Amino acid sequence: MNRFFISIVVLSLFAETSAFAQTPPVGQAPQPPSSYYPAPPPLQAPSVQQGVPTTGLSSPLPGVPQKVERTEIAAETEAQLFADARKVVWGRYAKIKGAKPGAVTVTRQGNLWTIKGRIDSVAPGTEGDWASIDGVVERISAGVVLIRGEVAFRVAKVEKGTPCKVAGTLTFRRSGKSQVWRLAEGDNPCDGAREGFDLVYEKPVQRKPVPTQPRRG
Repeated sequence: MNRFFISIVVLSLFAETSAFAQTPPVGQAPQPPSSYYPAPPPLQAPSVQQGVPTTGLSSPLPGVPQKVERTEIAAETEAQLFADARKVVWGRYAKIKGAKPGAVTVTRQGNLWTIKGRIDSVAPGTEGDWASIDGVVERISAGVVLIRGEVAFRVAKVEKGTPCKVAGTLTFRRSGKSQVWRLAEGDNPCDGAREGFDLVYEKPVQRKPVPTQPRRG
């Protein structure tokens, strides 16, 4: 019994002594951990094998689109028809009394076709609003014309009159015997309205030669 009691006393004294040894003196800040924890740095960094050179690597991000230098003609009949697109119709105001179409010009510069046009609204209450197109023709196929450029819409009540633009590769589609190419990306990016931006074929006027009058002697 006495031995058991003595063992308990010895263990208690050992625990108190250990706790006292680990407690820093009063008024002394605890010692910060070593900057080399858990181990000091090596004297020399490990050597690595030389890998593949980093020159000539391509970026994963899409680059700037290549400049269109030639218009691809996949359907000659469609190209002949589109060459005579001369009017612009703006669906937002087309049904208002007094509305008139705008003008567009398709120009051939060697192997490259360009297009430029504008419509200024003259319908009552819409004066000052306009829509325009400016770009180059990438490809002409049956019923589809791809144009690299932009179409802008200026509406006074939208974004305080700041033009809203749709840019990039634009798709104009024609169906059946229609002579109208409608912009597929025709939603206004500012208010989401369907603009109905159309390029319209107009048959060229064929001028008959004027017969020469015989000279009177």
